[in-house]
Amino acid sequence: VGVCKQEMLQKKNAVLVDGVILNGPIMDSKAGEKFVEEACKIIMEEVVQKADDVTEKVCEWQAPEMLKQILDLEMRDTGECHQKILQLCRDVIKYSVKTNHPRFFNQLYAGIDYYSLVARFITEALNPSVYTYEVSPVFLLVEEAVIKKMIEFVGWEEGDGIFNPGGSVSNMYAMNLARYKFCPEIKEKGLSGLPRLVLFASEECHYSMKKAASFLGIGTENVYFIKTDERGKMIPEELEKQVQRARKEGSAPFLVCATAGTTVLGAFDPLDKIADICEKHGLWLHVDASWGGSALVSRKHRRLLHGIHRADSVAWNPHKMLLAGIQCCALLVKDNSGLLKKCYSAEAAYLFQQDKFYDVSYDTGDKSIQCSRRPDAFKFWLMWKALGTTGLEERVNRALALARYLVEEIKKREGFQLLLEPEYANICFWYIPPSLRKMEDGPEFWQKLHQVAPIIKERMMKKGSMMLGYQPHRGKVNFFRQVVISPQVSREDMDFLLDEIELLAKDL
Repeated sequence: VGVCKQEMLQKKNAVLVDGVILNGPIMDSKAGEKFVEEACKIIMEEVVQKADDVTEKVCEWQAPEMLKQILDLEMRDTGECHQKILQLCRDVIKYSVKTNHPRFFNQLYAGIDYYSLVARFITEALNPSVYTYEVSPVFLLVEEAVIKKMIEFVGWEEGDGIFNPGGSVSNMYAMNLARYKFCPEIKEKGLSGLPRLVLFASEECHYSMKKAASFLGIGTENVYFIKTDERGKMIPEELEKQVQRARKEGSAPFLVCATAGTTVLGAFDPLDKIADICEKHGLWLHVDASWGGSALVSRKHRRLLHGIHRADSVAWNPHKMLLAGIQCCALLVKDNSGLLKKCYSAEAAYLFQQDKFYDVSYDTGDKSIQCSRRPDAFKFWLMWKALGTTGLEERVNRALALARYLVEEIKKREGFQLLLEPEYANICFWYIPPSLRKMEDGPEFWQKLHQVAPIIKERMMKKGSMMLGYQPHRGKVNFFRQVVISPQVSREDMDFLLDEIELLAKDL
């Protein structure tokens, strides 16, 4: 090795510092390019080309300890050859859940959009960070254009916004922003000396509301959960009562979080009536439309969010119904006076210099709590450019039409029972096996039914035929929650879902 180093030093007139040769790159570019080429071929063959193939498994189930052995997770002192690494790539794909499979119904995201995927390839290769125009000119302009268009769909004449790593973070941003608007001095002085702040959200709200209250020092006890009706919608009269109760207690109400598309039931809170109460009491209205916001692009279904234009802030995740790819989540704010920047700005002089040679208003990173930030808007923008608004609208309309088809099929089949008539893409139902159908309704029946969904879920995952979520909810025993999203899904997949449940549960 010493001889080789000497020869290299002589040949290249190399510079040596601390025993390290500094001439030329240390990476083998040709080998790296070949590896990328071969890895991309595997991705095309094993992921993209199989995305709509229902004969493939949704997952190749392995228990954790077995999967650890298969994958050989240990990192070693010396690197391994490219063929070994390519095999690892194949194994990672093989044993991962195929969320782009037509029969993946497990979460509030699914499917593959080819334009969004290419956008992700581009941004992963470029590795940009969206904080200043000088390092991310294209992606800052793209984000600005996308936010402007989303604001139009909310129904505001102007506004502001930023893309965040998840709807939970958007909700936290909104909560902090509402608090800053209520008491701007908190940014410098902190929590000491503040009154007891109280916010309101429905019983069906996303759990991120409690997390945000905890994270921001508001406290989970100061989140007043408002009763919902049998469909899971916030009851405005109950909100009014709770606001008055908080005032009588000497607390300071500052925020109402309404939900447009709840996680389990897919319920939409009555935004107009809630907005009336917010206006009456001077409260910030935030609408968590992470799930339901995409209905805004559909002329037929945007009525679900009637009154959203009266909100002060909106969370909307295009990575859910619109398939923009995780993660793609926007917080939109009606205020256009720079409230976001005032709230979050730290004025880092090494990054946001004010004497740059271009318009520094395009350096938008100071309105984010992040420094490094992914160009998530680009995925949505490229997809939107390719499909147009009518293409996005078609996705929403078709998903909800398929949901309606499934509901009608459930009603026809013995043993299937809806919890409620859905208004969005969440279909909640029980499957009652033949052995329980003649059993008297009572505690024993519900106890036995509670065990049915987990067994069926285990069997479908081990078989790899599909993935479907289940849960208990507000006193109701385990039921299935089927969510229709992906454009790859067809009427045949809806029929298969019901047939497969019957097949997997025939001996229960």
